[in-house]
Amino acid sequence: MTRQQRVNGISGGAIAFATTAALAAGGGLAWWSFQPTNTITPNITPNVVQNSPPPATVQSTTARIYLLKDTGKNLELVPTPIEINAEQPNAVLTAAFNSLLTPAENATVSSTIPEGTKLRSLKILNDGIHVDLSTEFTTGGGSASMTGRLAQVIYTATTLQPEAKVWIEVEGKPLEILGGEGLEIERPMTRQSFEENFSL
Repeated sequence: MTRQQRVNGISGGAIAFATTAALAAGGGLAWWSFQPTNTITPNITPNVVQNSPPPATVQSTTARIYLLKDTGKNLELVPTPIEINAEQPNAVLTAAFNSLLTPAENATVSSTIPEGTKLRSLKILNDGIHVDLSTEFTTGGGSASMTGRLAQVIYTATTLQPEAKVWIEVEGKPLEILGGEGLEIERPMTRQSFEENFSL
C-alpha cells in the first residue's frame, strides 16, 4: 500500500467517525429537546366551605293559665290557652306562671292574685310541683278572693299534669293558712282535693 492510500484511508475513517459522532450528538440533542418537562405540581388542598347546621328549632307548647269569671253568683275558673316557646315542663310552667302573674286587661275574666305577686321559684320534683310565691300572694281580699287565687295556682300548676300534687310555699315557707280568715291549706293539694274542700 502506498503512502497516499494510507493517508486517504485514515482520512476516510476519521471523517466517518466524526460524522457518526456528530449524528449521535445531534440525535441525542434532538431527543433531549423533545422530552416532556417534569413539572412539579404543588399539592393544594381546596378550601371547602362547610355550612353550619341550622339551629335546632324550639317547639312551642300550649299551656293553660286559669283566670276567674264573675257569674254574679260565684266565681268560675276559665282556662286560657297560651303558646310558650319551650318544651321542658319546668320552663313551660315557669312561663305560664309569669303570664298568670302579669296583670292582663280583659273585660270578661280577671284574677284575684294580688298585683305585685312574684314567682320566686318553681320546681318539678318526684313528689309533685313546688311553687314558691312572694308574700304579696297572702295579702288583701276576703275568703272568696283567697279561694279564687288558690284555685288559680293549683290549676295553672297542673296544666300539664292534671293529677299532679302541688306544694305551695310563700317566701320559702310552707303555706298552711291563707288570709285573715284562716283558710286552711292542705299539703299537698290537687285539683280533686280543692274541689272536695272548697267552692268558688
